[in-house]
Amino acid sequence: MTDEHDAGVSIAASASERGAERAQSGATRSALLVLEDGRTFRGESYGATGTTVGEAVFSTGMTGYQETLTDPSYAGQIITMTAPHIGNTGVNGEDDESRRMWVAGFVVRDPARRPANWRATGSLDDELVAQGVVGISGIDTRALTRHLRDRGAMRAGISSVLGADELLAQVTASPSMSGADLAPSVSADEPYVVPAVGERRFTVAALDLGIKTATPRYLAELGVETHVLPATATAEQLLEHGVDGVFISNGPGDPAAADYAVDAVRGVLEARRPLFGICFGNQILGRALGLGTYKLRFGHRGLNQPVLDRVSGTVRVTSHNHGFAVDAPLDRPVDTPFGQVEVSHVGLNDQVVEGLRLIDAPAFSVQFHPEAAAGPHDANPLFGRFVDLMAASREGSAVTPPPVVGSSTGEKA
Repeated sequence: MTDEHDAGVSIAASASERGAERAQSGATRSALLVLEDGRTFRGESYGATGTTVGEAVFSTGMTGYQETLTDPSYAGQIITMTAPHIGNTGVNGEDDESRRMWVAGFVVRDPARRPANWRATGSLDDELVAQGVVGISGIDTRALTRHLRDRGAMRAGISSVLGADELLAQVTASPSMSGADLAPSVSADEPYVVPAVGERRFTVAALDLGIKTATPRYLAELGVETHVLPATATAEQLLEHGVDGVFISNGPGDPAAADYAVDAVRGVLEARRPLFGICFGNQILGRALGLGTYKLRFGHRGLNQPVLDRVSGTVRVTSHNHGFAVDAPLDRPVDTPFGQVEVSHVGLNDQVVEGLRLIDAPAFSVQFHPEAAAGPHDANPLFGRFVDLMAASREGSAVTPPPVVGSSTGEKA
């Protein structure tokens, strides 16, 4: 095994020096992060003490760490924040995207000494401790990010109690993200309803594969009542209340391991009920149509990913969190049992499929997060596009989104 490069030590020096001061007073303890290829980083314990293992990935978001930590899509992953200063806005009771933090571990370079924001009700460090999230600070997150970018996301461990050899043994014995079926473990145990704001215009069933609270909130503002169902709900259960549409949420794990969700989506497609999927839901729709999925080298995680919307001809800056992608040709539609499907969105950084649109059925999906929690608002009108699709289906008119859609939000979709 090798320690971090000397350059990394100097880059993280300021955080380490402050940490050394705290360590003298007994406030901190040392910690280490070990990657499955043996690369080791040494720093200070941040958050809960102990040991954790998971898939090491990085997020380029400059803000929104509370939404990231509480996003169920990050279950099983050790998140490295590329922004150097984390924790400065503290935590509050309004920005959580689920009932708890789901990350396996948290890696930062320079944690804030104290929160400084009028909305803060506590510090990030204290909240990590309260929720048992093991983290590490004071390491060269630039070097770690470059390593993961060059060699790919990989298993890793953080510990403030084990030595490097013991931790590496736990890492190499841990399961891979490939083949991991995680959606049922983060989903709601029982159905629940999020009512529409004002007059109810439509009713939607949402398959909770790891849904964020912002999603039904955005739908509610458009007059949609959302019935959220557990991850293993069947097509019959999704459709049993005569809903106007079905939403397939984001979530963690390998889409190739979620056959139950694929079967449910196929049932919805057979019923020709309007369907909208995001993130993991995009991959599930792809598999339901007979397309393949594959694991990206290091994935897309952050708030600044440019995506070309081929439907409207516009470029959106979008929020991403995915390590898998749909395998589909960019240059032509593909025949499926439900009609033709085409790639509607493409990532401009690497030409990864970022959206699907059925030409002959009322269904579409995107790989990114239009609910902007956290992130830019460029893709918010996609919720309006879903509402327009349900309205068109109810009226018996066009079953697919037209080339350019004037959404119910009054914006171009």
